[in-house]
Amino acid sequence: MFEHLKKTDPLIHREILNELKREEQTLELIASENFTSFSVLETASSFFTNKYAEGYPGKRYYGGCEFVDNVEEIAIERCKKIFKAPHVNVQPHSGTQANMAVYFAVLKPGDKIMALSLSHGGHLSHGHPVNFSGKFFKKINIEVDRETETINYDEVKKLARKTKPKIIVTGASAYPRKISFKKFREIADSVGAYLMADIAHIAGLIAAGIHPSPFPWADFVTTTTHKTLRGPRGGVIMCRKKFASVIDKTVIPGIQGGPLVHIIAAKAVAFGEALNPEFKKYQVQIVKNAKALANELIKKGFRLVSGGTDTHLMLVDLRNKKITGKQAQELLEEAGITVNKNLIPYDPEKPFITSGIRIGTPAITTRGMKEKEMKIIAQLIDEVITKKDRNTIKKVRTKVKELTKKFPIYKGAV
Repeated sequence: MFEHLKKTDPLIHREILNELKREEQTLELIASENFTSFSVLETASSFFTNKYAEGYPGKRYYGGCEFVDNVEEIAIERCKKIFKAPHVNVQPHSGTQANMAVYFAVLKPGDKIMALSLSHGGHLSHGHPVNFSGKFFKKINIEVDRETETINYDEVKKLARKTKPKIIVTGASAYPRKISFKKFREIADSVGAYLMADIAHIAGLIAAGIHPSPFPWADFVTTTTHKTLRGPRGGVIMCRKKFASVIDKTVIPGIQGGPLVHIIAAKAVAFGEALNPEFKKYQVQIVKNAKALANELIKKGFRLVSGGTDTHLMLVDLRNKKITGKQAQELLEEAGITVNKNLIPYDPEKPFITSGIRIGTPAITTRGMKEKEMKIIAQLIDEVITKKDRNTIKKVRTKVKELTKKFPIYKGAV
């Protein structure tokens, strides 16, 4: 692979191989990351990279789009089938741009967005003040219950009635429990608000029927395609039929120009993989692994936010371990274990320090690891965070390499 690049740009070629080596020899536990199939990788680097295709199938601003139309229509139909979605737009370049399109389609500057606070599991694009969504719109923060660290739907309803948001956004980037879209629909109806479900993290679980679907409850559903869906980096918008026209017009010409056709084609491939019965088995194993890893960490004295997980991720409160999220992330990375520092509910630390780390199992499950390996991984994490010394980190790094060697990602890639 990459033989042409090796000759024409050896510096970039070197870094690509370095990244492959890093992925192969580390335990990737970042909940928002995964490893695509060779088919998705090949498609993402295909000749469709060359084509400009502003517009939609049958309605392009450029000629020569007959094959572009075909792949976009395939991607749309497969996505509809997976999620039972009335309308699908596969052109957003990312999850944040998908969210932007929904906001700009139905909101006016100054309207209120109600969603989980960033430190309680939400996302920057759900109205955080440093993000465009917080600059254009007013954010109403949902906070989890202090005792259970889960969403209290009765309190959410009270907050909605008090603040009268124009749109309620459900979904999260660091919330380990299932979300009731039905209850959020009832809350939205009680105040006349739109309901948007951002399922970026749980899309794969929903596709496999493991997590409740946002349909028929949500007006709009947005997602990325590269997390549990295991596709290329990109976004998708799904919505009710009555919003189809305004969503499509907002994506192009509203906020985007030409779509990334090679990525849309790769999305189509990933959607095809998600329709395979093996995909459900994979998603089931993701959750089994998450529960097994969570239970092992609890046994070793780690405190998990909300006491565990229903999904692919867990949030670990490290305060009883006398270490910050930033320190834990750095030490674990030295040992070949990749996680991300993460705020916990009511976190006393700053966002660049944090009191917690977020851990997810999609990527290690893609490698073929199961419950047996979760016990090993929990032990390695515990050794690093408990002892914190260089000798231990070195030993764990060796163990990580031994473990990952048994579960190659791209066998024969180089």
